[in-house]
Amino acid sequence: MTDMDTHVESLGEPRIDSPLKSVKFVDDNERVLFDISAEKVCREVSEAKKPVAFIRAGPRSKIFFDSSKLKCAIVTCGGLCPGLNNVIRSVVLTLYHSYGVKNVLGILYGLQGFIPSYGHSVLELTPAMVSEIDELGGTILSSSRGPQDIQEIVDALERMNLGILFAIGGDGTFRAAARIAEEIRVRNAKIGVIGIPKTIDNDINLLSRSFGFNTAVSMATKAIGAAHVEANGAPNGIGLVKLMGRTSGFIAASAALGKRYANFVLIPEADFELDGPHGFLTALEERLERRKHCVIVAAEGAGQKYCSAQGADESGNPKLGDIGLYLKERILQHFHTKGIEINLKYIDPSYTIRSVPATADDSIFCGFLGQEAVHAGMAGKTNMVVGSLNDQFVYVPVREIVKGRKHVDLEGNLWRSVLEATGQPSFLEQRTNS
Repeated sequence: MTDMDTHVESLGEPRIDSPLKSVKFVDDNERVLFDISAEKVCREVSEAKKPVAFIRAGPRSKIFFDSSKLKCAIVTCGGLCPGLNNVIRSVVLTLYHSYGVKNVLGILYGLQGFIPSYGHSVLELTPAMVSEIDELGGTILSSSRGPQDIQEIVDALERMNLGILFAIGGDGTFRAAARIAEEIRVRNAKIGVIGIPKTIDNDINLLSRSFGFNTAVSMATKAIGAAHVEANGAPNGIGLVKLMGRTSGFIAASAALGKRYANFVLIPEADFELDGPHGFLTALEERLERRKHCVIVAAEGAGQKYCSAQGADESGNPKLGDIGLYLKERILQHFHTKGIEINLKYIDPSYTIRSVPATADDSIFCGFLGQEAVHAGMAGKTNMVVGSLNDQFVYVPVREIVKGRKHVDLEGNLWRSVLEATGQPSFLEQRTNS
């Protein structure tokens, strides 16, 4: 058993009166208790010796930076995700209108934008420029994957005389952010590093929700609906949908509940067998014999023991085999061998989902994230992530965020509801997550 360290680093004592008027200020002593009664979110929390509480987000009465002299930068890293432009817009507008910060730069193409050899320019971000970008998918700053030299990144931060860097990304981005903050500390520079969590898979450790997830689920339900129509449109029709979810099946599980047409849901957390009397293919055959149609939803990280690839991608993540295409071929082969005619339609909406604008609900959430990130940065916080926990916004040290990934609890409400909705048999078994 270990104690979790929820202390958030600071660049120094904030001594400047906040320019914000008619707001309720938050004190660092205000905490949000982590409630682990409903779902086992992570081992570190469940094994903690004492209750875990995080600093409540919000505007502080004293700030660290002089707004009139401050220059900030925003960078987006990793894959595309609905809501990126909404977060950028929120950060810029909060800096400009709430704090009077007039100098905000957009770093193009992720962390590459800091490295001189790439030759990327920077984008000056103004309220007029970002006023309507929330209606667009993707990110106006573009993005990239892969590590870059930390020394060169901090050199660039100092060269540009930046006071706060807002880094929008996921696990890999935050690992880089922690190294950047460490190098800044070694140089005794006064540059804050604030992380804003972005992962469409909703798998960021500790946090209840990440932006883009609700939009992804909304779009994924449409794909499941299309698969249902196709499956019902032909004898022995099968609709097979592959959704995002490298190590966590939150999108697949949630979308299956949002549009309750799925008969099988396969996720990375639950191992399964394809063959044998209790395997998936036998269960599928029995389903077709009974109902003459079937809808299958598979997260991209499911069943990797059958189709795993070699090596890692630019972000250091293990490469995945294509479980969707693998299942398609195995299903076709199985029924061909049995002499049973089927009509299978395969749907992979992944890149369509990644590139759409955020839904209204995600847009609202992105707005809050951007505002709270600015409040944290202006107060001199650093090496931290702002996120949602128990419907409250909190500050979480980067070191705690990068300790692991969040997974679907196979004994929790979400997965139990999926099993009840699909009625799928017990070919799925719990996989122990470290």
